[in-house]
Amino acid sequence: MRLLASLFPAALAVSLTVATGAVSAQTELPDIGNPVAATITVDEERQIGEMITKQLRDQGKIIDDPEVDEYVQSLGLRLASQASDPATRHFQYFTVNEPGINAFAIFGGFIFCNYGTILASGNESELASVLAHETAHVTQRHLAREVNAQSHQGLEQAATILGAILIGVLAGGNGQAMEGAIAAAEGIAIQRQINFTRSQEYEADRVGIGFLASAGFDPNAMANFFEAMSRHEGLNGAWVPEMLRDHPVTANRVAEARARAAQYEHRRPSQSVGYSLIKERVRVLTTEREELIHLYTDIGTEHEPELDKSYGQALTLMAIGRPAAAVSILEPLVARYQGNTLLYAALGQAQMAAKETKEGLGTFETALGLFPRNVPLSIRYAEALMSAGRPRDAHVTLLDLFNNIEPTPPQIRLTAMAASAAGDAGDAYYYMSEYHIANGDLTLSVQQLQLALTAPNLTLVQKERYQARLDEIRDYLATAHMQRASNNQ
Repeated sequence: MRLLASLFPAALAVSLTVATGAVSAQTELPDIGNPVAATITVDEERQIGEMITKQLRDQGKIIDDPEVDEYVQSLGLRLASQASDPATRHFQYFTVNEPGINAFAIFGGFIFCNYGTILASGNESELASVLAHETAHVTQRHLAREVNAQSHQGLEQAATILGAILIGVLAGGNGQAMEGAIAAAEGIAIQRQINFTRSQEYEADRVGIGFLASAGFDPNAMANFFEAMSRHEGLNGAWVPEMLRDHPVTANRVAEARARAAQYEHRRPSQSVGYSLIKERVRVLTTEREELIHLYTDIGTEHEPELDKSYGQALTLMAIGRPAAAVSILEPLVARYQGNTLLYAALGQAQMAAKETKEGLGTFETALGLFPRNVPLSIRYAEALMSAGRPRDAHVTLLDLFNNIEPTPPQIRLTAMAASAAGDAGDAYYYMSEYHIANGDLTLSVQQLQLALTAPNLTLVQKERYQARLDEIRDYLATAHMQRASNNQ
């Protein structure tokens, strides 16, 4: 697995947060109180974004599903790649476990989309338009510009209160509750800094429509989604809570979006099969178990159900404990749509749940032969191997994947679990150390590495690897401590 050294600055900052999740005054974020130096670098933006993402994940607000993650990330990166300087930012896209129609961008290229937005979108271009708008906010550095404009506010305070506002809104807090949360995070003045101005909203529309068109989506989709959301009962003409920033869906804004779209060549983009399948997957994942059985009650009366509905029905059958019935639906679908990784993954999972272990492992092996190192397939295969009593093979599969693809914190933890089940205590502690680094807790990371070094039967390579990582973290902590002491003098 590749070193996660890039996470150290944010990890250190998060490890110094107070119990409530607010950033303490001891973090290594820069002071931008001096108007002359009121500039946030791209690296500093990313540190703040990682801290806030960690808070949201701790609150259970992020849906960590490999299939959904891969789709949303690939859709977002398709748009971000159209930016003039995509290499300067490391974009990450997340699905938020909230039903409201909402999307927002924070510092550092972190973009969040509520699952309610996915379900509300009418087609893939409309969903892409939401991500394109938020991606444009990042490329234009709107949030950093707002914070810099208020030079009397510290960057650390901006990060603290932005995180408090986001978590409060996603928790469904009312206005008074949110005002209290902001006050507890040192005042409500920062709210002005995270409310994008109207000119910035229009700029995000214009740039986002350019991303849409260049990426092969319908440039009219943004205006279409604006109009659909403005008609949505209870949203008062905006798809994002006013507390985060204003998204006034006015007639002028829709007209300007359409005029902008008209500058691009008219085309009818093809919609990926993945969009409709992921939409059904999200629907099943976010529906209470008692209600699942009613989701696809009408599908049995259809002579030839649509692919997405059949997929959703199969997922539902697995969720309510009828995997054999799911297998009977998925097998002919896989035979018909052999290029679809979502169907392979679902079939393999259904077969394993139905105790068809040989068939399930065979399905995953066939799929990975066709799609090597596909992240969802590899993760599901590793899970299947562990349930089949082959944790060592699962560990090898995950190491092969994550030595080539950067893992998420849950995926690092799965690697640690596989190592533990395989009896490799040293690697189990090592990957739990990496998990704590990704989650911003360097103290726990050090403890896990110390345990790794005491594990029995370590190879010389393992010992050197663990010690080097421990020395790296300790050196970083020592340097950071000296910097804090120097800054406090």
